[in-house]
Parts: sequence; structure tokens; C-alpha cells
Amino acid sequence: MTIGWHFDNTYLKLSKTFREEIKPTPVHDPNLVILNEELAEDLKLDFSKIDNKDLAKLFSGNVLPNDTNTIAQAYAGHQFGHFTMLGDGRAVLLGEHLVNNTKRFDIQFKGSGRTSFSRSGDGRAVLGPMLREYIISEAIHALNIPTTRSLTVVSTGEKVVRENLLPGAILTRVASSHIRVGTFQYIAAKQNVNDLTTLLDYTVERHYPEIQSSKNKALDLLSLVMEKQCQLVINWMRVGFIHGVMNTDNMTLSGETIDYGPCAFIDHYDPKTVFSSIDKFGRYSFSNQPPITKWNLARLAECLIPLIDKNEDQAIKIATEIIDNFQNIYEIKWLNMMRDKLGLFGEDKDDLELINNLLNWMQSNQADYTNTFCYLMNISSIQDQIYEDKDFIDWSKNWEKRILINGGNKENSLELMKKNNPFVIPRNHKVEEALEAANNNDLKPIYDLLSILKKPYTKQVNIEKFQTPSKNQNYQTFCGT
Repeated sequence: MTIGWHFDNTYLKLSKTFREEIKPTPVHDPNLVILNEELAEDLKLDFSKIDNKDLAKLFSGNVLPNDTNTIAQAYAGHQFGHFTMLGDGRAVLLGEHLVNNTKRFDIQFKGSGRTSFSRSGDGRAVLGPMLREYIISEAIHALNIPTTRSLTVVSTGEKVVRENLLPGAILTRVASSHIRVGTFQYIAAKQNVNDLTTLLDYTVERHYPEIQSSKNKALDLLSLVMEKQCQLVINWMRVGFIHGVMNTDNMTLSGETIDYGPCAFIDHYDPKTVFSSIDKFGRYSFSNQPPITKWNLARLAECLIPLIDKNEDQAIKIATEIIDNFQNIYEIKWLNMMRDKLGLFGEDKDDLELINNLLNWMQSNQADYTNTFCYLMNISSIQDQIYEDKDFIDWSKNWEKRILINGGNKENSLELMKKNNPFVIPRNHKVEEALEAANNNDLKPIYDLLSILKKPYTKQVNIEKFQTPSKNQNYQTFCGT
């Protein structure tokens, strides 16, 4: 098949500590559900001469491309704060696809069967959660936020046992790599400094080649990953995204969003919002995402201690100073991000108070997070009596005065706001409607939703139903395993 694959599997060259060589488990009756043609084009892959049946065989793992060396990666993770030795329990990495011999992408099957890391799991995935990852990851990409992406979803023709019998599926995930904080935790737990050094060198070469000649690669890697992860969570906060399962095995060293299990988008603004059915204590709530990012980075720092300095006390002191600076970096980035959302140029001593007053008003009045900023941008489709509230009107007057400071004007402010505030997000109820239709073999709602989400910063016509928040105050998401 002349598709255009160019596999170069460097991860396979690492010691067996890092992975298990294993093939996907064949499935009974694979069928192509959805193909991301835009992503395929970006990857220089051409599927035009292959029918859907053969595509289904390919993306189910029943037939593998040439030059693949399929593996399951080993990693650990603090899952809701509890350390566990893990690994790809239901995923297989086909290899690393090279584009123009410069860009490297992991091609991974999710839901491809049991591995030695499966523990008591069945190694399979369900159609709904795989389509959900497809929708949300592509939406996050369109929102200009670093993310893993989805190339295909294939149904398996088999049932998967969860609360009841559900249709099985396999997602093909594309990532710049699957190296996680949990990968470092796994190797660190083995207490083999040579393997830890190998992983450090490999990660630097793959993602941060600019520090290859550094005198202290471990320290520089920690600083760079902290910068990327800080910016990532800033972007999540900007659009109201709640990841839902920020375990250390779901934090990549590349700074990409990964794993779209119990994720969702905030509607009525409440910083304590949690949608995940298993997050009983709000560990991964909307407002807790920044401190959890810092917590996860501290776990990475712990792994790197032997490589930062031969003197353990000195290494801990240096790493602690870096991690403790997270809050300062985050607060500066967050304030500037909120200035952009409000179209504020430069700085003013009262900016933080202005921003917090708006957020407090939104929380007190259960205002929709996305639509409030759309209302401020004069989006005519956003009409709600809530914005006739006297406190909001008074706040708006102060905001409009602030816009004129530092040589600003309303027109330039609106342009800045439109670059940072999406007109449309994956509304939780619209995602559920599309998934329910897909379970009944109707993919039109998914295609309609994806079409709208592809242009979140563009004013589109007749999209009011995609902008209206759900009336369901008890929405829950599930991790799908």
C-alpha cells in the first residue's frame, strides 16, 4: 500500500526496561467510522487509493504497515495522588512516522488489546469515548492549544464489557511523543541511573535539542518542561477546559494535551467545577489545574535529582527553587492572558481587581464563561437578561475606561479579544448528542459539530444552538475504562 508511511522507530532502540514488544490483538469485523483527512494530509499520508474496508483493517491492527515495530510503553503515574506502576495497558505504538525527514510523530492505537501492563483490564476501548477523544482533541487543536490529535476511529465489531455491553473501537492517536512524567517515574523507580540518563538524553534529543550541549541537561529540561506545562494550563484556563484526570502519566514532556477521558468545558462559571464522576474531592477541578501542574512537575523534579547534582541535598535545593518559581510564572502568564481576553493593552495597577471583580460576578450570577466574553465582544447571538444586571453594567463602565488606557481603543481591543476568546466551544450536551447519534449509526451530528469547532475564532452563521449552555447542572463525564 503506497500510503506514504516513513517509520523510524528510535524508542525501540532503548533498553527493554522501557517497553514490551507486542502486536495489536486482531478484531472480528473492523469498520472505519471516521478519518481525519486534514491530519492525514499534514502527515503526508495518501489514503485515496484504499477502500474503507482495507483502511479499517489497517487502523484496527489486523494488517500492519511495513517497518512497524509495535510496542507497549512502560510508565508509572500518580493517579489521584497514589503512585502506581503502569504502562500501555490498552495501547500499542506502531512507531514514529517521519514527515519530510524532519518532523517525527508517534502513531499509536488506543484500545488495541491486552499487554503485560493491562493488569485486570481488557485492553479494549469503547466507541463513545474514542469518538469523544477525536472530537475534543481536534477542537483543542483548532483552539490553538498544543495537543495530541486523532487520525481515525475504527469500530471493532466486538462488544466491550463496562457497566453493560458496549460497541468496541480503536482510536489512532498522533503525538510528538508519548514520553510522560510517568515515564521518568517508572525509570526512576527502577533505580538504574544509566537508564535514567538514557531517558534524559533521548527526551532532550527528541524535544529540546537546543540544550543538548548544556552543562546540566536535567536542570534545563525541568525548566523548559515547566515553562511549556505552565503555558499549556494557561491555555486551558483561557478557554474553560477541564482536563479531568491530571495524573502524572497524563502529563507529557512535550507539553501537549493528552488523554481526553473525563474532560469537559466549563459552562456556568464556578472555579470549583468538576465533571469527572471519579473525582470525588475536586482534585482536578477547574481552579485546581495550576497547582496540580506544579505538583506533577515536582514529581518530575524528584526523578531528576540524581542527574541534577551528585550532592543530593544540593540537587534538592536547586530543584526546589525551580519548582517554587512556578507560581510566579503562572500568575504573570495568567494575568496577561486575562488582559488579552478583555482586550487590555499594557498594564495598570488595578487590572487584577478588575479581572477578579468580573470573575466573582460571573460566579455569583452563574454566568456562562465563554458567552460572557462573547457578549463583551458584541456577539449579537449572545442575549441574556443576566447582562442587564446593575453590577455588571457598572463593571462594564470601568472596563471600558480601562480599555482607553495605554493608548488603547475599542476597535483594537475587540481584535485582541477575538484572537483569545472562542465564539464556540465543544458544549458538553452537544458532544453527548453527537455521541448518542453515533451509537445509532448516525454520524451527521459529529460531522456537523466538527465543522463548527474547526473555526472557533471565526464568526459563523446559524450556530446559536452550539453556543447555548446546557440546562443540566449535574453533568458528569466518565474515563471509559
